[in-house]
Amino acid sequence: MYNSHTTIMFLTLSNTIIMFLALLSLICLLIIITKKASCKVYLINFACYKPPNSLQCSKELSMKLARQSGYFSEDLLEFMKKIYERNGIGDSAYVTEKCFGLIYDPSMKDARMEIETNIFSAVDMLLAKTGVRCDDIGILIVNCCIYNTMPSVCSMIVNRYKFRESIITYSLVGMGCSAGLGAIGLAKHLLQVNQNTYALIVSTESLTENFYIGKDRSKILPNCMFRVGGAAILLSNRPSDHNNSKYQLLHAVHTNTSSSDRSYNCIQREEDNVGMIGITVTKDLVASAIATIKPNIAALGGKILPIKEQLLYIITYIARKLLPSVNIQPYQPNYCNAIDHFLPHVGGKMVLDGLQKSLGFSNIAMEASRMTLYRYGNTSSSSIWYELAYVEAKGRVKKGDQVWHIAFGSGFKCSSVIWRAMKTLDANDDDNNPWMDEISGFPVTLTDCDEQMPVYSLPSEVD
Repeated sequence: MYNSHTTIMFLTLSNTIIMFLALLSLICLLIIITKKASCKVYLINFACYKPPNSLQCSKELSMKLARQSGYFSEDLLEFMKKIYERNGIGDSAYVTEKCFGLIYDPSMKDARMEIETNIFSAVDMLLAKTGVRCDDIGILIVNCCIYNTMPSVCSMIVNRYKFRESIITYSLVGMGCSAGLGAIGLAKHLLQVNQNTYALIVSTESLTENFYIGKDRSKILPNCMFRVGGAAILLSNRPSDHNNSKYQLLHAVHTNTSSSDRSYNCIQREEDNVGMIGITVTKDLVASAIATIKPNIAALGGKILPIKEQLLYIITYIARKLLPSVNIQPYQPNYCNAIDHFLPHVGGKMVLDGLQKSLGFSNIAMEASRMTLYRYGNTSSSSIWYELAYVEAKGRVKKGDQVWHIAFGSGFKCSSVIWRAMKTLDANDDDNNPWMDEISGFPVTLTDCDEQMPVYSLPSEVD
């Protein structure tokens, strides 16, 4: 009797424990599911600043103004001319108002006016598009490489839009053209720990105080490449935004090789031998870029490439190591099988040529980047958003499409971000798209110069 009673009590206790553990497991599962759902990051919308036509500057006008200024020798003028002929920029990109004067004498007030016009125009458009209230924005990140003022650009925006006192703000400076995607990565982490909020990201650059008028040839390139532009992006971790967002953020991969002296010194803002400030671009730029982009792409490949592509790469890699005497060619993964829209930073024509050659993307896949370079020039960290606006204006974004943003810049740094389209986007839905009133004229036919610049290229094997 005692044993029977004990057995019954034991079974009852066992069942109670099992039910309790099952209930606890169910609660934990629900918590995990809820947490994962709330930690998804969505791109609600974005807006790109389109300057007035009065700031458009053709290559011919650029050369005329440079010659009339008297700042440059004939040798430097000839060097500038060659850059303009080969850099892939057309005649409709924008410069700052100060570039049109015969005397280059920018003030802090001029630079601030450029930044305010650029940023406020983009943010105004974004808020109008989304209908999000300023009080609901809990995170603000601004990246601008060279312009650094006090109070900060973040404070400038907070003051303009009267954001709440508890807003989390970050100003990223000196991080080059990759900083915009670095800001996306930072926002992603912040949105994991700050629930049910929006993150506003502003990517821009200032040219007003940064036009080089000295004699150092290594500092002339930025004069001919960088143009005015800016973008504002709104991210959310609110589950309710699942249905009204454009994209979901899937992956963010960042690589930094600043520990290498060659990488660290390849792009520097410094004085020349007579005290003129400019941005030096050394011959180590290409090698540094390759050394930084290569591991970034390798890390990203493990996240996005189909299993078949990964297996072929691994098998080939092992075979090459085990059989060095056999001339086995390295396997280059086909990223076209994983990506629908490839949107690299438009650092210049030779950069785009090299990326296309190395990764195997078609001319159609490279169209958005080449047309952005042609129409808007290198707008630094914001260029990738003009590219995304291009494919949207063309009506090419379909539900489920994967978009690859990749940008690189001084340090040397490289960032990749993968987005997934949440819906098929109607090309006519966005009247403020910077391409909308002229998209029918694109793509244009680009003619190459007889004498080509060297092609930037990654090694065939991405280890």
